[in-house]
Amino acid sequence: MSLEEYKGVAIFAQQVDNKLSSIAFELIGKAHELAADLGTDVTAVVLGHNIADLADKLGEYGADKVVLIDNEELETYRTEPYAQALTAYITEYKPEIMLVGATAIGRDLGPTVSARVKTGLTADCTSLEIGDFPLVAKEGQEQKHNQLLMTRPAFGGNTIATIACPDNRPQMATVRPGVMQKLEKQPGRKAEVIDFKPELTKNNRFVEILNIVKNATSTVDIMDAKILVSGGRGVGSAENFKMVEDLAEVLGGTVSCSRAVVDSGWKPKDLQVGQTGKTVRPNVYFAIGISGAIQHTAGMEESDIIIAINKDETAPIFDVADYGIVGDLNKIVPALTEAIKAELAAQN
Repeated sequence: MSLEEYKGVAIFAQQVDNKLSSIAFELIGKAHELAADLGTDVTAVVLGHNIADLADKLGEYGADKVVLIDNEELETYRTEPYAQALTAYITEYKPEIMLVGATAIGRDLGPTVSARVKTGLTADCTSLEIGDFPLVAKEGQEQKHNQLLMTRPAFGGNTIATIACPDNRPQMATVRPGVMQKLEKQPGRKAEVIDFKPELTKNNRFVEILNIVKNATSTVDIMDAKILVSGGRGVGSAENFKMVEDLAEVLGGTVSCSRAVVDSGWKPKDLQVGQTGKTVRPNVYFAIGISGAIQHTAGMEESDIIIAINKDETAPIFDVADYGIVGDLNKIVPALTEAIKAELAAQN
């Protein structure tokens, strides 16, 4: 493998039902930072069927090039045809860096493709940057420059690992949704569009989709919420979550929770914030009865304002909170809800 042949930063722009997922724009934002350090460009790779209209949107959000791989076999996600298509793109265009979202699709596709192109993959990254590897020069060991340094939580979130792939290309990573910032939209900005038509070979790994059942939901995705009212084990019970819901309602916010709440069966998994849940960046984050273990704070510490309510004044959540209230949440939360109601009534 000649590493010098590999140039550029590419991202897998995930789409479902011909609608781009938000992770695509987040990856473009990070790819721009990496490309600036390397003096190269950013390519968004889209797989699907009848997807030509997605190119303009990717251009407006910062992609320099958009590679469209349009094939009826790619209309609905299946591992084998998608893996063949993305592998063919990497083999033909040789990107130096290939980023994939750590979504349900990306966590399946990324490792499959990395194995086929014989490179490594760092999963569930929370930070990416260009730097030297090893991080500190060691006598007798070559320090390579302009390497992709991929950082992710390890050992249950108790430590942070920085990983590099200095001897193989592309350097591949899956990136946790919500941790990277998308660029501001530039209406009218155009990307160079490339139609790439690799041959997809049917084999015994092609599954047949018999039926698709879509689960309709009226719940706001907590990753999109501007105000989150999050409850933890300290709330006490599923029934006690009514006061968390009442506070969220009066604030016009959305309810979320910690892993302990999901493990107890009080709330569904899609409301979980944290390392094994979702990463969120609301304007205001209420942490009610949440101790603040690193696994949880990793998913919400980038919130603009964090307000913690906990009876334990030594709880780690107060280390990341902008405002903290020490006391009985069973008294504080209802009182806060009533005070906000009264203030809103006075304004009206």
